[in-house]
Amino acid sequence: MSENKAGQYVDYSPKEIEELIVQLSNQGMTASQIGTTLRDQYGVPNVKTITQKRVTQILTEKGLAGDIPEDVLNLIRVSVGLHKHMLANKKDMTAKRGYQLTVSKIRRRAHYYIQTGKLPAGWRYTPETAALLMK
Repeated sequence: MSENKAGQYVDYSPKEIEELIVQLSNQGMTASQIGTTLRDQYGVPNVKTITQKRVTQILTEKGLAGDIPEDVLNLIRVSVGLHKHMLANKKDMTAKRGYQLTVSKIRRRAHYYIQTGKLPAGWRYTPETAALLMK
């Protein structure tokens, strides 16, 4: 049993947790899904208290992190669904407003990630590239 101050009830060492993260990432899980799986199935309450790194930091070190942050990808997925819905239902103004709000969130977060260097400087959101990205 691993005996450290924060994770004294965890049966895994930091190296073993990093290996589990790599295995779960290779199975196609996102960082948030990996954290939930480690909590629910492996009994690891918090990765950062044991490894001193976040799941995304570990994935970045191992070269497994995606090019686009997970929260932006999730918003893009929503916007693509709303865009398809709007094409089929032209008079649905509530969907149009939801689409506008979602695109606004994507652009605000993209601006932040461009400033922090997590997205390239010329990255722009367009519905066409979003549809291609989700395929």
